[in-house]
Parts: sequence; C-alpha cells; structure tokens
Amino acid sequence: MSISNTSMLRPLYKAAQVRELDRRTIAGGIDGFALMQRAASSAWHSFRSRWPQARSISVLCGSGNNGGDGHVLAALAMQSGLKVQRVTLKPLEELNGDAARAAELATSAGVGCEEWSAGITFTGEVIVDALLGTGLSGEVEGRFKRAIEMINAADQPVLAIDIPSGLVADTGAVLGIAVKAACTVTFIGDKVGLHTGDAPAYTGEIDFRPLGVKAQAYFDIPPTAWRLDDSLLTEAFAPRLRTHHKGDMGHVLVMGGAPGFGGAALLACQAAARLGAGKVSLATAPEHITASLVRCPEVMAHGVRGGAEAAELPSNADVVVVGPGLGQAAWGQAVLQSALQSDAPLVVDADGLNLLARQWPDVRRDNWILTPHPGEAARLLGCEVADIQADRPAAALALQRARGGVVILKGAGSLIAGPSGLVICPYGNPGMASGGMGDVLSGMLGALMAQRGDVEFSAWLGTMVHALAADRAAEEEGERGLLASDLASYARKLINP
Repeated sequence: MSISNTSMLRPLYKAAQVRELDRRTIAGGIDGFALMQRAASSAWHSFRSRWPQARSISVLCGSGNNGGDGHVLAALAMQSGLKVQRVTLKPLEELNGDAARAAELATSAGVGCEEWSAGITFTGEVIVDALLGTGLSGEVEGRFKRAIEMINAADQPVLAIDIPSGLVADTGAVLGIAVKAACTVTFIGDKVGLHTGDAPAYTGEIDFRPLGVKAQAYFDIPPTAWRLDDSLLTEAFAPRLRTHHKGDMGHVLVMGGAPGFGGAALLACQAAARLGAGKVSLATAPEHITASLVRCPEVMAHGVRGGAEAAELPSNADVVVVGPGLGQAAWGQAVLQSALQSDAPLVVDADGLNLLARQWPDVRRDNWILTPHPGEAARLLGCEVADIQADRPAAALALQRARGGVVILKGAGSLIAGPSGLVICPYGNPGMASGGMGDVLSGMLGALMAQRGDVEFSAWLGTMVHALAADRAAEEEGERGLLASDLASYARKLINP
C-alpha cells in the first residue's frame, strides 16, 4: 500500500508551503485581514474548548502576522467578557499591515495594551503565545528570549498560536529556547516540525484548523510528510481466513545474541511471535539455547558458533531480523555477513547498523528496513548526533537515499523514510526510554513483513503498533518502569480489533 491510496495518513507541510497556501487563498479573493480574523477565531474556539471556565487571559503579541492573530484573539476575548491583559513586544505605532489593523481592532474593542518589560506579571489564567510564528530563522535572542523564559517560568498553561515560539516549523528543532505550550492551534497546513524532534516536549495537544481553505489550493503542493493515524489499524488487520495455517503467516529468523548478550534476540523473537508470525527461528550463541527454550519454547532455537553454521539458516526464512545483541566482534560480523549474503528481506538493528557503518558502508538494498536511533544514524551518515537532531526529516531521507529500502529514524516522532516519502509516527511516550525497546520493534517489523510482504507498509504498521502498545501500557500502569517485554501482549490486542 502506498501513501496515495490510503486516506489513513494525514498530510504535513513545511512553513514555505503553508505560506504559499496562504498566498493562494488571499489571491483567490479572501482578504488577508479576514484570513487573520479566521485564524484568531479558530484560536479562540480552541481556547474555549480547552479552558471553558477561564475568566482571564494574557496575550503576548509579536510584530508580525502571528502577533496580529494575538491582537484579534484579545479583542474576541474582551467581547466575550474575559479580563484581558495584552502585552506587545513591539510598540503599536511601529506595527504595519494586517498586524497594525489587528492591533487597532483590539484597541477599539477596549483592550488595554502594555509593552513587555522584565518586571511584568502575567495576570491571566491562561497565557497565549503569539510572539514569533513560523518565520523564525535564527536563534531566539534579546527580549523575545527573556519573554519566553518568563512564560515557561509562569504557573499558567499556555496556548501557542500556529507554533510554539522558538520551535522550527520544518524540523522540530529548538532555536535556543521555545515556549512550552499545553496546546498548539495551527492553521491551513499541519507542520512537519510540530510532530518530531524536540517538538513533543513543547507543543502539548495539537489542534489543526484548516480555516476553510479550498481543496484546490492544495492540489499541486505535495505534502512534505505524512502523519500516521491509528485508524490505519482497522484497515490493516482484517480477520484471518478460517483456512489459514502457520505456513501462510510467514517464517521469521532472528539472528543475534552474541555470547553474553542473549536477551535482546529473545525479545525480538517473542515480539515476532506475538505479532502473528507463523514460525519464528533464532540463530544465537550456543550458550543461550537453554534460556531460549525456557523463555519462549515456541521459537526454534539454533546454536551457531560462527558464519558457516549461520549461513545455512536465512534461506529457510521469509524475513531475517539481524542485530539484536549481535555485538561487533568476530561472531557478530560473521552472522551479519551471512544475513547480507541472503536474498531474504532484512530488518537490521542495533550492532547490525554499527557494523554496516564500519564495514559495509556502500551496501544498499531495496528489501530491508534499517532502524537507527540518532547515534546509529550519525555513524551511518558519517556526521554528529547534533546534525541528525537539528534536522531529523532531512537525515532520515538522506539515509534512505544512501542505503535504499526503508529507514526508521527512532525517537520522539519517529520518522519512516521509504520510496513513497516521509511518514511520522505521533505515538509513543517517555516510558519507552528503557533497554530492549528497539529489539521488540525489530521483531514486530519482521513479523509484519513476513505476513504482508510489503516492506514500506510493514514499517509504517510496525512503528505505529510498537508506539501504541507502549501508550496502552503506560495508560494502564504508568510510564516509569515500563519494560520492553511488556509491549508484546498490548500489541497483540491492538492487531486483533
């Protein structure tokens, strides 16, 4: 399945694309100030739906159209009977264009205005961030930096208009400092940078409002990325036929577990079995066989001492998962080489990726999924982790172009780069910051590939099921103490709607 033939993915855009959509809408006959009023009205409704009992509000306005949205929202709040504190970071007489019209509207509505100062106190029950918007290009400095520091130090929740100030709309990186919002209401096109990188720590709930922009405005502006939606599960996991047997459900071989590192491979095996693979085999160091049989007797475990014994196994599998607990010593090198010499589709994780970066820098395949975290991605691309995190979408796409197949760049807002483009998974939680989570993901991916045969769609599904299983586990028992081995049972429930 490709992006073009499913309605279960949500389009995401870069800031420049949204500005073009804005321009087209205005050129099509909607006055720019009228569009600003629509945005402010949408932000007001978002505010009211989230904080219906609030009787006061503090609105911080910058100098551009984002600030203009704030001025109009302040007028709407005043007209609705709220006590409004309007704070501007640029004198009203220096504003121009629609922002100046918006400020005049608020003043005509009886909203007072004070210029920001370091000693100001926010009096509203909720703070509205209308400072910088999506046009930010350099690090936040000066009074805007100090204002954001004060917002983040305040006790009041924050509604960010279009994007939390200081966050990059295209990447999700923070330019020095950013507003930490409880809710972000964003307009016309949902932004890539609201869903990955540092963004999940700053956006809060994301409320997308299209502002009535007509569909024809979008027709020749392809989304930069797509966001997964859990409704895809219903489309993907139809009931099995009554005649299905284990041979129809695929055979996954997990290759990993160097001497002393057997647990990771076992986690991958168990996850593959719980995600419905018909048969699961394990190629691991001989000393791990007993533990394998005790932990998961359904797995066919093979003790392998090196490449010669490992080489025979991939030909019998539909998918090979290689990397969990692999190590980078001679044993791991030999096992990975056996997998690479096979024609079977691969999932490569952990030290499999580190060995690819070190010993097989030019190998690329169309039938594999690579699952790096930022450190592994940096090694594969020959750069620093900071470079990866500064622009995660670009890093994922670069790695996919270099290595082929599908690349899953793990982290908050995991990115899936494949032949169809870039997809973002908005699910998952900080409880996943524990050992073995990547091993479980690799096993899930292997199981789905073995059953479906579609590498890219399996990557979308596996990433989403993995993250949603962690969310369900956290909802029931909390984030702290969440173990990788907890996910398999929750994932099983998700794929059996």
